[in-house]
Amino acid sequence: MDEPRTSGRGSNSAQLRRYNERIVLQILRRAGEASKAELARAVQLTNAAIGAIIQDLIEAGLIFEAGKRHDGSRGQPATILKLAPDGAYSFGVRLDRTNIETVLMDFSGKIIDRRIHDMILPAPEKTVEILSRDLNELRANLSDEMQDRITGIGLAQPFNLGAWLHELGLPEADFKKWDGFDLAAALEDAMALPVFSENDGTAAAVAELFYGQGRQHDNFLYLFLGPAIGGGLVLKGDVVKGMSGNAADVAFMPVPPSVLPTAPKPKQTWDLLLTRASLVSFARHLSPDGFEELDRSDLQAAVEANDPKYVEWLDDCAAAIGLALRSAYALLDVSLVVIDSDLRGSFPETFRQKVKSAVETAAPEERQSPEIEIGSFAHDAGAIGAASLPQFFNFSPRAAILTGGKDKGPAGAGSTEDKASFPARAARLGSHLAEPNRSN
Repeated sequence: MDEPRTSGRGSNSAQLRRYNERIVLQILRRAGEASKAELARAVQLTNAAIGAIIQDLIEAGLIFEAGKRHDGSRGQPATILKLAPDGAYSFGVRLDRTNIETVLMDFSGKIIDRRIHDMILPAPEKTVEILSRDLNELRANLSDEMQDRITGIGLAQPFNLGAWLHELGLPEADFKKWDGFDLAAALEDAMALPVFSENDGTAAAVAELFYGQGRQHDNFLYLFLGPAIGGGLVLKGDVVKGMSGNAADVAFMPVPPSVLPTAPKPKQTWDLLLTRASLVSFARHLSPDGFEELDRSDLQAAVEANDPKYVEWLDDCAAAIGLALRSAYALLDVSLVVIDSDLRGSFPETFRQKVKSAVETAAPEERQSPEIEIGSFAHDAGAIGAASLPQFFNFSPRAAILTGGKDKGPAGAGSTEDKASFPARAARLGSHLAEPNRSN
């Protein structure tokens, strides 16, 4: 097929049409629903132009008419449009040093099925074998026609899996075998699907941006407490990656050493946040000699029993996060911090209150503190974020569409981020429609 011709301004009508289609999809993703008139106003198109785009998206199976909105106003009730759940599918792989999770997600962000392995990360070849089996089992949920709508595999993992083992107190195991191993390429070969990889903290922030707090807030710092602690930064409705993809990698912020006797001795007079703020440090404090054998359910049981060791660890963890957030707030001045974790039950609210108190205690004179809210997805955040990456690449209004760019990457890719990530204007469109209690 011939490449589309571009004008001197870097765009032609076909590319602009595609761009506007993706803005419509982005609005519906954030708002949940919208009428034709609301879409026309948000995209600043005529009713005829937006009508043609809507018809094309309906015929493509990406959106559908979900009935009429009866709000008591005069005139004909508005037809409500929503994303079609079966419009597209994607896989998400969340890989961590102590956990492997794979999910199948539909176009609405709903997880259809999943596979979870709580285990010390095995060698790369064994991991590819596990993931290939899990992905093939998940694919069996879809008919042949549905499988034609699979957009790819999103991969969320920490960078440098073989590093920071001392700070986390993890055994050498097979971690060093991961140095230089390209898991994305191996999965592409094994599954014959495109793979979009991303830092795990950034991927979880993408989930929050698409389906959680990002529906009402354009600026926030995101923290996720998993086996280690990760983070992501959202500014002006877009995920900030940084030059190396490590923006908001809070795990490596310096903090005072832990007061817990079970913490590894720091190599410096200071320590890294991940030493004190991680579920590995929690497990290590519960069972110093056998923490590798503990899984998420063991940690959850300690939380629900209000185990004294859990209380000790949580105080130490929250104090460290509080100091790190004061530093982040001084630099970024964002008004909202979203925190989430792999633990459920009573933990999220207790964790939020502890961190909030620590942040306020550490506040310097005349300085405010950010609001701190609980994230939307708990242990699903990384997997939903990973599964969002192929859909982001295929359906978000990226600036590269207007310039004929053919870059391949998730939420921007290294030095191409400025061109590849979707514009803040498009990301913010529809946020005024995204009301939590909006009726269907």
